[in-house]
Amino acid sequence: MKIKAVRARVFEWKGKTVPPQGNFCSNAMDLVYSKNETMSTFRFHSWTVVEIETDHGIVGLGNVALAPKIAKAIIDEYLAAMVIGEDPWDYEYLWQKMYRGTHAWGRKGVTMAAISAIDLAIWDILGKSVNKPVFKLLGGRTKEKIPCYYSKLYRTDLNEMQKEAQTFLDQGFKAFKMRFGYGPAHLQHGVVENLKSVAAVREVIGDDTDLMLECYMGWNLEYAKRILPKLEKYAPRWLEEPVIADDIDGYAELNQLTSIPISGGEHEFSLYGFKQLLDRKAVSVVQYDTNRVGGITAAHKINALCEAYSVPVIPHAGQMHNYHLTMSTLASPMSEYFPMFDVEVGNELFYYIFDGEPVAKDGFIQLDDNTPGLGLTLKTEFLKDFNIIE
Repeated sequence: MKIKAVRARVFEWKGKTVPPQGNFCSNAMDLVYSKNETMSTFRFHSWTVVEIETDHGIVGLGNVALAPKIAKAIIDEYLAAMVIGEDPWDYEYLWQKMYRGTHAWGRKGVTMAAISAIDLAIWDILGKSVNKPVFKLLGGRTKEKIPCYYSKLYRTDLNEMQKEAQTFLDQGFKAFKMRFGYGPAHLQHGVVENLKSVAAVREVIGDDTDLMLECYMGWNLEYAKRILPKLEKYAPRWLEEPVIADDIDGYAELNQLTSIPISGGEHEFSLYGFKQLLDRKAVSVVQYDTNRVGGITAAHKINALCEAYSVPVIPHAGQMHNYHLTMSTLASPMSEYFPMFDVEVGNELFYYIFDGEPVAKDGFIQLDDNTPGLGLTLKTEFLKDFNIIE
């Protein structure tokens, strides 16, 4: 079996959107003076879909959400030629070829995300070629079903946050993640507002339910050190991305200072990046995203590394490429989960482009032993709402 063709298309959303409210989530841009580049205007309303066809007629699907037009250009101009004519079962060789062939200008960020998309499509091909789901190729079923936490709870009106939490508590979820809406630029007022929001959610879900807190790189070290002691009484399961991804020293210091586990890795790349985080004891929870980190080939190695360090892996965003990794390793105790909802920031587009994503029941998701590959197909229902760039 040989790879015959690689097709990358950008799906630009032109349908209905819901504008996020101001302060719905802190962000790295909050510390930069700007008139409009804040999280309240942040969007990524496009997605790159990659289809790889083999000479046996099998088509594998991959995807990338980071800088879709740039990712498409990298795939079209560089990566496609590296894999066409090759055997997809030589996936390690192909990964190294792409990684090392772009190393002088790639390594992290959008180039690694583009490599991830190719790698995902290759693994989809592998599963389809032997009529097995991808998780069966990675180690098989390690869980009867995957526990998942409800992950939305953006910082809005506190009463609305409480209603949202109650709705999904009633649906059987035993873990929730909420976003902070304020950071250093909001001074003490922001500290008070952040604490109010945590108290409001904890009041609804109770003390016997996990609560995770998300900063999305919107704080700095000084601010985090100031507010962390005040958060400890709420017993969060983790505090996510308190500082920018490059501040590994900051992560390491915070992870030693507080009883709250510090999590991160959503914006880290490759096995080497995670080895640095683990060697420095910078995070207590790893949160890569398979369609960024280097694909399944890289993520599978990171899982093994984290298992050796006894650091749990809970991938970013849910989505099938992450669920297969979570199902197949003891290093991953649970998954993030978003229900399908109106297009807002952009993560939601995954559910408008692909069919096959499992729906949570009583706080768990299940993967089918008999669905080959990643289990995704392209959805036709919303095609009219996209501008598709070939």
